[in-house]
Amino acid sequence: MMLTPEHSMAIQNALGSDVMMQLDDVVSVMIKGERMFEAMERSVRWLDRSQTAHQNTSKQNLFGIIQGGLDPAWRKESLKDMIARDCPGYAIGGLSGGEEKADFWRTVSLCTDHLPPTKPRYLMGVGYQVELVVCSALGCDMYDCVFPTRTARFGSALVRTGQLQLKNKQFLEDMAPIDKDCSCMTCKKYSRSYLYCLLHEDTTGVILLTIHNIAYQLRLMSDIRDSIRKDLFPEFIRTFFCTLFPDKNYPLWAIEALQSVGVKLTE
Repeated sequence: MMLTPEHSMAIQNALGSDVMMQLDDVVSVMIKGERMFEAMERSVRWLDRSQTAHQNTSKQNLFGIIQGGLDPAWRKESLKDMIARDCPGYAIGGLSGGEEKADFWRTVSLCTDHLPPTKPRYLMGVGYQVELVVCSALGCDMYDCVFPTRTARFGSALVRTGQLQLKNKQFLEDMAPIDKDCSCMTCKKYSRSYLYCLLHEDTTGVILLTIHNIAYQLRLMSDIRDSIRKDLFPEFIRTFFCTLFPDKNYPLWAIEALQSVGVKLTE
């Protein structure tokens, strides 16, 4: 099947997606030179075609996708072209592909600095909890990632202190829930011991872990939003990092990224 911008719009219109994504030309963020520039330019042309083909602009929001790799000049060029198309929201694409974390956060920051502050900023392919907190501080609003479901398939449960590997024998007789403060169905009904047994015998364990991990991510984002509304986000960030890194061995990239927006993790 040849997927064109027009076909992509027809599928998403038929699905009734609240947020629709333009078809873009995706290349590895590690690629440099002419191929990256070609992908960036083609994505702009495909956005034009996507906007023309979009049949339900009053109810479905078509986002443009910012490209340009790790080159600041190309990112700015892509930003200029995409913003000129006046989309309801914008996605930051082409990251989380093996680049250094220092390059990652600086590219995110560059994009959020230039995107319209009144429109949603969607950071594609990002889902680790440290990245969610830091990138929210940098100005991102929305995320997507396979991480919470993929890590569930390996028996890992997401918690404030990191992850619990529930396939490990230490949980065989542990009758506590994954997280006593979590209100998801899994934590209300099942113990770590029960999940340990299921994960070794039945795929139902993976489903229950998936339910918890998605609930964890949703609760994290809800807590971020609430702290912003209450003007307590810097305090939330510091508490989050102290809980996840009790030895205060914070990732250098996170320290630098947060410092760039006035949040100090260390004195």
